[in-house]
Amino acid sequence: MISRISALFAAIAFAATLAVSPMAQAQAPADAASAVAADAAPAPAAAPAAKKEENPYGLMHTLSHGDMVSKGVLGLLLIMSMGSWYILFTKLWDTQKLSSEAKEVRATFFKKANLAEGVKGLNETGAFRYIAQSAIEASEHHEGALTENIDHNTWVTMNIDRSVAEVQSRVQGGLGFLATVGSTSPFIGLFGTVWGILQALTAIGVAGQASIDKVAGPVGEALIMTAIGLAVAVPAVLGYNWLVNRNKSVIAQVRAFAGDLHGVLMGNRQVKR
Repeated sequence: MISRISALFAAIAFAATLAVSPMAQAQAPADAASAVAADAAPAPAAAPAAKKEENPYGLMHTLSHGDMVSKGVLGLLLIMSMGSWYILFTKLWDTQKLSSEAKEVRATFFKKANLAEGVKGLNETGAFRYIAQSAIEASEHHEGALTENIDHNTWVTMNIDRSVAEVQSRVQGGLGFLATVGSTSPFIGLFGTVWGILQALTAIGVAGQASIDKVAGPVGEALIMTAIGLAVAVPAVLGYNWLVNRNKSVIAQVRAFAGDLHGVLMGNRQVKR
């Protein structure tokens, strides 16, 4: 009895095996075919890169679409900036040249045999030669009904001081322009900003569109004027302060030379007497 039952279960298992095998074999090719199809499928095309949008509210837009007032403000700020940089570079060259001459004068002038040789060794267009010639001429030509009322020492001192003052005036030339640019260019830029905002708000009011995107763009564009005004003012102010300090050092060297020259002239006069 038991052997019959075992034989029956064995027959059932064998039949199940025969039924499952064709299904597995059919599924395997289907899976392989789907895998090959997946490999052969082309990759999805990459999305095209988004084009970089140009800023419709920038400096170039102001230049191309701005009115005469906006362009006039920009032109004025440009002229002020160019003038400031020109003065900065020219004064830098002048003070550097004068400082080099002062070092040369200290090293060679007072070692000459006499004042005439010392003057010949100076730069013909330099400030120190101008001061020396003025002092020597004043010492040698103390004559006339009016000048005789002034003693020789005072007369020479007056001429030397006058020459030093003229040199100082030339050295300090242009500082007034830098001070003007530094103090007024921010307000000129602010005027351009106020004018730009006024024009933008007027245009928005006429169009009847008061959304944030319609207001922010034109207002931001108008603020460019203030930024340009500050960009013009900052170098002018810094250059002004730097040149003032540098001029003080250079003029101190000029005054030192003038004092030494006055002492030499007065000493020569006493020797001649």
